[in-house]
Amino acid sequence: MADYDNRLMRGATAVGDTIDAGLRAHMLRVYNYMVGALALTGVVAYGVANTPALLNMMYRTVLTANGTALSPTILGWVVMLAPLALVFFLSFRIMQMSQAAAQTTFWAYSALTGASLASILIVYTGASVATTFFVTAATFGAMSLWGYTTKRDLTGMGNFLFMGLIGILLASLVNMFFHNGAVNFAISVLGVLIFTGLTAWDTQKIKNTYYQIGGDTAVAGKAAIMGALSLYLDFLNIFLFLLRFMGNRR
Repeated sequence: MADYDNRLMRGATAVGDTIDAGLRAHMLRVYNYMVGALALTGVVAYGVANTPALLNMMYRTVLTANGTALSPTILGWVVMLAPLALVFFLSFRIMQMSQAAAQTTFWAYSALTGASLASILIVYTGASVATTFFVTAATFGAMSLWGYTTKRDLTGMGNFLFMGLIGILLASLVNMFFHNGAVNFAISVLGVLIFTGLTAWDTQKIKNTYYQIGGDTAVAGKAAIMGALSLYLDFLNIFLFLLRFMGNRR
């Protein structure tokens, strides 16, 4: 009887080790996609920012009360809005797409985002962009680790943060007409807090999604892409909101 019980315990341990190994491999795949996308975004942004011909096609210099500023051309608006279209396309169509098509769409989104962010490297100093990036990486890493290891159910927090996200989007749209500095500051603070929290929530959601999928390799591959997209968006938004505080303009 004791031998039987030991066999049951060893079997349960083996299953647990297999699940943990599978989860680690899945999370590593997600992070690899995300880091690869961030690297591609950075390379494209740097390339566009240092290619005057491309910059002139996407932006024109205009005079403002505070000096000069970059204003998007029609092509610039297309490049800025295309990533948003690809996010919605990937979110709603990924289950009908092949994994190769989903990956291609994900990389295309990352590259277009890089092109749309090239102006950041023109407006802000390289040192402040680099500093903000490292602060973002440390914040993101800490919150993602917490989201992965915590035993607390973050579902309620995620719902609350999502409502806050809707709120800052609406406030941002309204403030586009009023240009209130205090409102802009509040939006930036809330943006950092909301996306920092969403990093933990999304990480836990990716983990839970893996357990729900089971052994379906094809679905797991697509889930890894969507998980990477969620974390990529969290990282990017933390970076952009922090840059409003930490960035030194040229």
